[in-house]
Amino acid sequence: MIENDTIRLLRECDAGVKMGISSLDESMKYVSDSKLKTTLEKSMKENEKIKYDLQELLHDYHDNGKEPALMAKSMTWLKTNVKLAVNESDSTVADLITDGCNMGVKSLSRYMNKYRAADEKSKNIAKNLISVEEKLAYDIRGYL
Repeated sequence: MIENDTIRLLRECDAGVKMGISSLDESMKYVSDSKLKTTLEKSMKENEKIKYDLQELLHDYHDNGKEPALMAKSMTWLKTNVKLAVNESDSTVADLITDGCNMGVKSLSRYMNKYRAADEKSKNIAKNLISVEEKLAYDIRGYL
């Protein structure tokens, strides 16, 4: 049971971190404020580090991880590009990223509760990812 929950939690973290990196990358080209851009770049680096750590753990379990759901990824891409086509501003970027962070925190928290038997190393990665998302949402509030 522990190994199954561990792998499942790691897969969900993997899908979430990939979604976060993709969203940050997609939004970055619309940012004009240098401080906001630096904040997003820093968060992207933190997400990349977590992704690397996840890939190592998944490799140890002989698992390839999980890609974000195609529908979720498509809807996020569409929402981002439509909103930014209508209002290309730092405020819109901050709003979209905040929504994504909140959704990530909610999903990861749900998976941590669902996969309670996961090992501590995997839980710590999930907690770290949640922390990174919460910090980013907090750091960009001034742009909302």
